[in-house]
Amino acid sequence: MKTQSFLSYFSEINDPRSHVNKLHDLNNILLIGVISTICGASTWKQMEDFAITKIEFLKTFVDLPNGVPSDDTFNRVFSSIDTKEFEKSFVNWVSSLTQSFNNEVISIDGKTVRGAKSQGEKSPVHIVSAWVNQNNMIVGQVKVDDKSNEITAIPELLDLLFIEGDIITIDAMGTQTEIVKKIVTKGADYVLAVKENQKQLLSEIKDEFLFAKNIKTFEHIDGGRGRIETRICSVINDFQFITNENEKWKNLKQVVKIESVREFKNSHKEIEKATRYFITSLDEGPEKILSYVRSHWGIENKLHWILDVQFDEDQSRKRNENAAQNYSIVLKIALNLLKNEKTVKQGIQGKRLKAGWDNSYLLKLLNIKV
Repeated sequence: MKTQSFLSYFSEINDPRSHVNKLHDLNNILLIGVISTICGASTWKQMEDFAITKIEFLKTFVDLPNGVPSDDTFNRVFSSIDTKEFEKSFVNWVSSLTQSFNNEVISIDGKTVRGAKSQGEKSPVHIVSAWVNQNNMIVGQVKVDDKSNEITAIPELLDLLFIEGDIITIDAMGTQTEIVKKIVTKGADYVLAVKENQKQLLSEIKDEFLFAKNIKTFEHIDGGRGRIETRICSVINDFQFITNENEKWKNLKQVVKIESVREFKNSHKEIEKATRYFITSLDEGPEKILSYVRSHWGIENKLHWILDVQFDEDQSRKRNENAAQNYSIVLKIALNLLKNEKTVKQGIQGKRLKAGWDNSYLLKLLNIKV
């Protein structure tokens, strides 16, 4: 039985339960939680029902001397285990799968678990995640503290990650001098959006593009889905107006402008135009910079959208203590395993169904040999 390769990365999580009347091993509860989630479970009761239905199969690689955990046990465990320990274990596990990234784009963005709110109050759970688009991997997450925001959570996430040699992309919320310093100190580069939250910087960038004579540009035309989108990426590396005293924006090499025009075929919709600005520590040409910016949206399209549509995360009503954020980690473990299984040419939903029906495929997903 070779479950150790998966579970060993979570073995340092402290079991918060009393040893009195403890019937189930913590690792087994975590493993069954992940397996049942892969196969479609989304509530504690469904985890229990799945385990009851599959008990003979589970016994081939899991010790279950006291039967399967109850829904109350799943609830208590996932509500009470330390989220920071779980997050750190998750990052270590992902690192073991990927070994190392080199010149990868790691996109960082936040998402609110809307179903966790109670009686019309603001949702208490907002999670910042890191996504590697080329590898289709979630590589880390941290929960935003209740009385804080993404600005404080992003450095915590960066501290967890191994990012040397990589490129970090973040939306305008993360364009902060301390975050830039953290990225550079860890040996990574950045491409960060600039909006009104950095008014002076935004104004100076606009002046650069208004008066600069040496601007490098690249145009990309993308057709499909009933529309034509033209993107022009322009970069400047010889600054006249940007004040960067004492290297406030550490390692700033270029400013970037991306103009997009979206035209709709066979439609009366008006042409959509947008202009966005960025700063970067890279000295690469506009074609490369455009590709890095575009890859950032993978975190929305391939992570947040799938978590909501395929895993119903936004509908999850888990509110007790740490339940919502710990369950979010379980979802991301499941999604990483499903996305990186390449032998079955199906979408996430098809793979989840197959895993529920086909025990041998489920074992392949988990890399378990029995």
